[in-house]
Amino acid sequence: MNGNTRLQMILVDSPVGMVLSAIAQSNLPNWWLAGGAVRNTVWRYIFGEECELVINDFDIAFFDEQGNRSQELAAKTTLTNQFPDYKFDVKNQASFARWRDGRQTYTSAEDGIANWLHTATAVGVKLDAEGKWQFLTPYGLDDLFGGIIRPTPAHIDNADAEQKASGFLQKCCCLRLAI
Repeated sequence: MNGNTRLQMILVDSPVGMVLSAIAQSNLPNWWLAGGAVRNTVWRYIFGEECELVINDFDIAFFDEQGNRSQELAAKTTLTNQFPDYKFDVKNQASFARWRDGRQTYTSAEDGIANWLHTATAVGVKLDAEGKWQFLTPYGLDDLFGGIIRPTPAHIDNADAEQKASGFLQKCCCLRLAI
């Protein structure tokens, strides 16, 4: 079984699988569900109850050069109304640098996600127009499936990446830091 098939198998019957079609219906351009919801679902599946990492929110990255914050807020409100027990963080990667000091300008949602803190967090999934699963894995899936915490190239020696990694290890002792 290839990595994408394995990832879909893990996610399809999880909260990630439940919210994907609703995100697709929100009509955000070039969107991906990525980050902790995907990572933590996989790690809990692999490591079981010993891994105390849970879904804190659903990180949805999209890209619209002409867009504004109202798109983010509208999608967040719609999704929260459909799933009141979940939190959604919807961010236009095209405008990220405009409201977040010190951040670079991204050229696509994929570019934004590839620059997230850790390789296992920079994994995205979405449904295409026909409802088929699509995958974004700029660093592959080995770190995600292996429980390896590795900073992305943009965040080597980044104190934020190191602090997050420490938090992951406290909640899931099965994980390993990349050396």
